[in-house]
Amino acid sequence: MRKDKDTGNSAAAAAAAAAGKMLACFETKPVVATLLAVTLVMAIWNLQPYYENLISTTCRCSSSRPSTSQDSANQTITMTSSSSSSSSSSSSSSVQLISEAKNAQIPASSVKTTVSADPNKREFKASGNAAALFVQMGAYRGGPATFAVVGLASKPTHVYGKPWYKCEWISNNGTSVKTKAYKMLPDWGYGRVYTVVVVNCTFVNGNPNADNSGGKLVLYAYYGPSPRRYEKFVSLEEKPGEYDPWRYIPPYKYDYLYCGSSLYGDLSAERIREWMAYHAWFFGARSHFVFHDAGGVSEEVRKVLEPWVRAGRATVQDIRAQEEFDGYYYNQFLVVNDCLHRYKFAANWTFYFDVDEYIYLPDGRSLEAVLDELKEYTQFTIEQYAMSSSLCLNDSTRDYSREWGFEKLLFRDSRTKIWRDRKYAIQARNAYATGVHMSENVVGKTTHKTENKIRYYHYHNSISVKGEPCRVFLPPSAKQGTTWQDKLPFVYEDSMKKLASTIKQFEQQTLGAVHHEPSS
Repeated sequence: MRKDKDTGNSAAAAAAAAAGKMLACFETKPVVATLLAVTLVMAIWNLQPYYENLISTTCRCSSSRPSTSQDSANQTITMTSSSSSSSSSSSSSSVQLISEAKNAQIPASSVKTTVSADPNKREFKASGNAAALFVQMGAYRGGPATFAVVGLASKPTHVYGKPWYKCEWISNNGTSVKTKAYKMLPDWGYGRVYTVVVVNCTFVNGNPNADNSGGKLVLYAYYGPSPRRYEKFVSLEEKPGEYDPWRYIPPYKYDYLYCGSSLYGDLSAERIREWMAYHAWFFGARSHFVFHDAGGVSEEVRKVLEPWVRAGRATVQDIRAQEEFDGYYYNQFLVVNDCLHRYKFAANWTFYFDVDEYIYLPDGRSLEAVLDELKEYTQFTIEQYAMSSSLCLNDSTRDYSREWGFEKLLFRDSRTKIWRDRKYAIQARNAYATGVHMSENVVGKTTHKTENKIRYYHYHNSISVKGEPCRVFLPPSAKQGTTWQDKLPFVYEDSMKKLASTIKQFEQQTLGAVHHEPSS
């Protein structure tokens, strides 16, 4: 009897133990599932910024959509939901938490903001950039211890903020030296989205590459007064042995250099041809012309310039990429400053004027003699003679179709005591920055009293007229007295016409029969 009782008690105990284990099992699984879900949520939350950085640096291809942080979160949600199906309450809670983590993920280019409980507290969400902090066009040595970096920068940043620059030379010999830079804004406030900035880096202790081991010029561009926020990039690099001190002292390669503004629009190839031939003759063999193609060098224009390029008399630089940066007049202030520093030690004098303007010396004087009188000045400005671009003489004895533009456009605006734009020439080695009509950043004197020495004829907008420029014909009597046209007074002026045959002969001797006279 005792044995049976013991047996019964053992069975009851075993049953109770089994029931306890089952109960413990049911109590443990939800806890484990919940802990697992929370662990996954925390892991995803902590890995989020690293994952965003990873996908932000991955190449985006148009052929296939890359996996995103949202795809990863979706996969995690599915896996978590499946693994925790034994407990509907914990699974639902896990999916909700992970879904919130997924929704909190935003593109790396966007600004993360915290939602405020106060409905009157407004948020400002920024996306993208309106303008770059700095857009470099060129960087050049300005001598043994000075450099110039030429570029564009956000105009509002410079007008309303206080950005600044710092330069560092990192030598190949393992040393480095820093200096605070001096910035110039030479576009006279004409900039649009972008303004022109010329950054001067002068190292007070002399040439940072004195041992000629080579190195890099690094520019630090700061967003504002704080030194904590900046962009850093290499502006210029010199190879070992590249520095040549003789480049910065005379004699220079050329006597005269022409720096042209941006060429744009639908230009007349015939007018370009005439302008180039005239000034190649005017400046002589020791001169060079630099043109900047901002979309104006069509196939026809390129054909008339190409013979001069092959002869080593001209260079055409493609600057069409400038259209991505909204500056004044096809970024012409940027272009003239880049040309100034790029060719700073290439010539004795650098001239700035346009391709519808012709430099002229009165009284048969030579350019060398005139500039010898002006050599004490760093720059001088040149007076404008405004010419009509449509008035011609009605002379039946002349074949106008075979005459050049300046050969038949012979009427000058005779108004006096009005302001007209002037162009200029400069000894570039003494300038830190420049403008379209003159420089305000020079070492040395400037003179404007050159009326009796040198001038230029301006055939305004004639460069954009294709075909025959003569559109209004005046009687031969217009040679005498004043002719009024569109309420403006014009007088006969044939100084340029007298040089036409000389220029045509010069072109033929220099280039040969590479151009064909128009047939109509």
